[in-house]
Amino acid sequence: MPAKELAITKLKIENYMLIATISDGQIVSIPIANFSRPRGASEDKLNYFKISPSGYGIHWPDLDEDISIKSFLSSL
Repeated sequence: MPAKELAITKLKIENYMLIATISDGQIVSIPIANFSRPRGASEDKLNYFKISPSGYGIHWPDLDEDISIKSFLSSL
């Protein structure tokens, strides 16, 4: 039986960091400055995001930005 794919289950934004909770319980943070569109965005636009149904990534409709779980896991 294949291992269950990891997924982002929760995201919060604070202190210029994207802080993701991963389905295996890890909490991983990466700087917003790593991404050009979110870097200069207002707090309202940063806080308007959607986690994909599969948990594979995060989408900011107003910023036209997508960040995958790989970005978080590669920072470990």
